[in-house]
Amino acid sequence: MPRPVPRTDVLLNLFGAPHQTDLVTSALRLAAALLRRGARVQIWTCGDATRLTGAALGDAKPRDYTDLGREHPSTARVVRELIEDHPDRLYWYVCRFCAEERGAAEQIPQVRTRAPFVFAEHVNAADKSLLMGVC
Repeated sequence: MPRPVPRTDVLLNLFGAPHQTDLVTSALRLAAALLRRGARVQIWTCGDATRLTGAALGDAKPRDYTDLGREHPSTARVVRELIEDHPDRLYWYVCRFCAEERGAAEQIPQVRTRAPFVFAEHVNAADKSLLMGVC
């Protein structure tokens, strides 16, 4: 039986290729700010945004050869830690079709993969919805 979608204050929809702009940073900062204010947030990713939480990313980005002593966290790690810090108020969903199509079916355990046809349930479960990216 599918899990019911929890009620949230905000649904952030990340579509397309978020790595081409500052979209990921904006979405993560917005989510963090909402969580600091006590909001309940869900994030739904489609398209190339499904790769943000792929298990293959690991915990760190590849080394920066201009700053070898510094480790930079991967987006998967940033998302995982954000969910772990707010387990009852942050929910991250990945469109199964988009993830499988892009070879990103294996996700970090903290995110849930959902069929695309249940997206409307997520919109209905949120008081406000914000689309970020391309349609």
